[in-house]
Amino acid sequence: MTMTFDLWRAGRRQALGRLLAGGLAGPLAGLRAWAGTPPVRGAGATFPSKVYARWAADYTRQTGVLVQYQPTGSGNGIEQASRRSVDFAGTDVPLSAEALGQKRLVQVPTCVGGVVPVVNGFEPDRLRLTGEVLAAIFAGDIQRWDDARIAALNPGLSLPARRIVRVVRGDKSGSTEGLTRYLAGQSPAFAKQVGEGVLPAWPGEPLRAEGNDGMSALVRATPGAIGYVSYDRVVADGLAGVRLRNREGRWVAASEAGFRAAILHSPLYRDGNDTASLMDMPGTDSWPLTMTTFVLLDAAPATAAALEPAMRFLYWCFLHGDALTQGTGFAPLPTAVQARLTARFALVKPRDGQFPHYLSF
Repeated sequence: MTMTFDLWRAGRRQALGRLLAGGLAGPLAGLRAWAGTPPVRGAGATFPSKVYARWAADYTRQTGVLVQYQPTGSGNGIEQASRRSVDFAGTDVPLSAEALGQKRLVQVPTCVGGVVPVVNGFEPDRLRLTGEVLAAIFAGDIQRWDDARIAALNPGLSLPARRIVRVVRGDKSGSTEGLTRYLAGQSPAFAKQVGEGVLPAWPGEPLRAEGNDGMSALVRATPGAIGYVSYDRVVADGLAGVRLRNREGRWVAASEAGFRAAILHSPLYRDGNDTASLMDMPGTDSWPLTMTTFVLLDAAPATAAALEPAMRFLYWCFLHGDALTQGTGFAPLPTAVQARLTARFALVKPRDGQFPHYLSF
């Protein structure tokens, strides 16, 4: 696995080298001249918001151009992209080709991360749950931590005689969509009772939190709680993630290595299909709740100049992806997808008919 991923990274560096040799370095070399440009405004998915903040801070230090990203949730990101109220929007729920055409948007993948069930009352990575049992917990069918179905998965682990407090997102969330899609695939009962969605009708009265940070804070403050956050929040906030049994029957904890393993066993890696699901992939180390996250851009801005600052920022992120993503809790995109990103950006067609010079390679 390590050798395979090293080859992936080597191929990716070669692909980026070819892009630079083809002329992309020319437009990017003048980034300093963009100091004084109005801020680049983004909003949407909270799942990748911390890594976007890191990218934005590095970009501002190097160029003087301010990038502002508001973590408002994937649903709001799609709404703001549709209204053209931001320069780019984040979503963890990829739009179909039909929806992109109707909304006149371009969708570009940025990186890969993981949704992690987190609990209050256990040591990190000690509690084991299968997808089926996790589904029963979030559906409200398992209501106590000492339930026999949980005990059967955790021999030797002391389980508290405490009520389970479910914490879910109160906003339209790509993390929720990813979690419910995984649980519906693991449990027909969950699929029928709750289903998939960014804001499902949860049975009973779970606590509700806004955004990944709100979820993290509420789980930490609530004894007996279970919720779900992006992996980077698990690390940064010292949360107790659970181990899940993956498709190979292995008990795995969330990790960047687990996300890379899921990528390497997916159509995203094999075919460059960036909207392919990364859920429940084969591979002994694969994390079952792995997701790609995306940005949305106006496919037909009024002028080339209107979207150019956002495009320059996103190109910069593309070229510096490995270094920017390392240690963030996310994994970079494989070469097969990276090689297609330039074509995605080229789908932006300004209505003033001007050719965007940042795509002149």
